[in-house]
Amino acid sequence: MNAARTLVITTNVFREVMRDRVLYLIGLFALFLVACLRLLPEIAAATENKILLDVGLAAMSLLGLVIAVFVGTGLINKEIEKRTVLALLAKPISRTEFIVGKHLGLSAVLAVLVATMTAIYMAILAFGRVPFPAGSILVSSLYLFLQLSLITAVAIAFGVFTSSLLATLLTFAVYFMGNFSRDLVTLGTLSKNPAIENMTRSLYLVLPDLARLDLKNQAVYGQLPSLTALLENALYGILYIVALLAIATFVFSRREF
Repeated sequence: MNAARTLVITTNVFREVMRDRVLYLIGLFALFLVACLRLLPEIAAATENKILLDVGLAAMSLLGLVIAVFVGTGLINKEIEKRTVLALLAKPISRTEFIVGKHLGLSAVLAVLVATMTAIYMAILAFGRVPFPAGSILVSSLYLFLQLSLITAVAIAFGVFTSSLLATLLTFAVYFMGNFSRDLVTLGTLSKNPAIENMTRSLYLVLPDLARLDLKNQAVYGQLPSLTALLENALYGILYIVALLAIATFVFSRREF
């Protein structure tokens, strides 16, 4: 894999997604937080600060998820449907470079999105004189980016062999099941049924454990896991991304156009 060619694909994807007015969501996010800052004191009984902290982090996660899923599932399919993939692959570009470049390009957009929303979030909290653990929120945002990058890899992996609509549905399913994969194991244990227990354990092993990368609740209270746990979870997310991109590359390399 050539780094220069991969960087060219990454840059093109970054520019293309930016031209789709994705960053308008940042303005929507800012308006939403300002509205919450203004309205929450009217409806919350002395808990508006805690609610604003929770709502802001949840909104960041939701907007990032929408971009990762809807744009990620179309990155490959759009090239196939428009037949531009034929022109691209006719050039000295390997399919690995193509897949990795697409992922890195959208991940760069998500990095800008998360960083900007985090800055706006903290600025509005400071303006509203809402106390917040800045360090914990920054770490939470970093792991949110890692989670969204993983979801992007899932979306690309589904997008290389199925339609955009089905890939979107499957990616959302993986996201929701991945956030509750630990609960699936608990449910299987409570069922006392060996078949259900084996099925839930298998799902836990196959699905990404996205709860490892979700630090919203801990960040609000300034109670992050230990440094060792943080590093292990980050390594888990990176290895899962690499595995998903390898699968996507393998499937894409077997496709005929």
